[in-house]
Amino acid sequence: MPLTPARIEIDADGVPQASDYGDRYHPREGAAAQAREVFLAGNGLPARWAGRAGFTLLETGFGLGNNFLATWQAWRDDPARPRTLHFVSIEAHPPTRADLQHCHAASPWPGLAAALIDAWPPAVDGLHPIDFDEGRVRLLLAFGDAGRIVRELDLAADALLLDGFAPDRNPAMWTRELMQGLSRCVAPGATAATWTVARAVRDALAA
Repeated sequence: MPLTPARIEIDADGVPQASDYGDRYHPREGAAAQAREVFLAGNGLPARWAGRAGFTLLETGFGLGNNFLATWQAWRDDPARPRTLHFVSIEAHPPTRADLQHCHAASPWPGLAAALIDAWPPAVDGLHPIDFDEGRVRLLLAFGDAGRIVRELDLAADALLLDGFAPDRNPAMWTRELMQGLSRCVAPGATAATWTVARAVRDALAA
């Protein structure tokens, strides 16, 4: 089933914003800094994947793909990287290929962003697997309703990246039910990282 793509505008600071949620895709300081300092460092990466055969990450809110691109680059840069990297990301309103290309015109990962844009699937409900680096990096885009998707996913993620829009703008991405669903998709010892400190989110994660 076709999905409604994201409606993206560039705000006065030059930051992409989702019109339907009135929220930015990343802070004014930049997507790369947030990806590295909040989501990678928050999950103890790259140290936690060192020497492993494989490592799986599960993200809520693919957005423009900055967390995936930062993770892919960190994997490439790490001589102790796992043999395979599996990145699963949920997105209800994927950007169009044209918007993705526009937003990554000055990407800090130009080669990786170009590869993502070239492989970008249509905005159709369902799972869209994409392989990079001769199959050693697999991106699984899960387009559609997050609650339904987490009930259907069969995986044991080593790290969670909770990156939906702000809880007061997109509460469906931060419900207790969704957090409980995500907890069934993680491996023992998994970690989680998020940018928000909202009380409702802390309570949902603790439930």
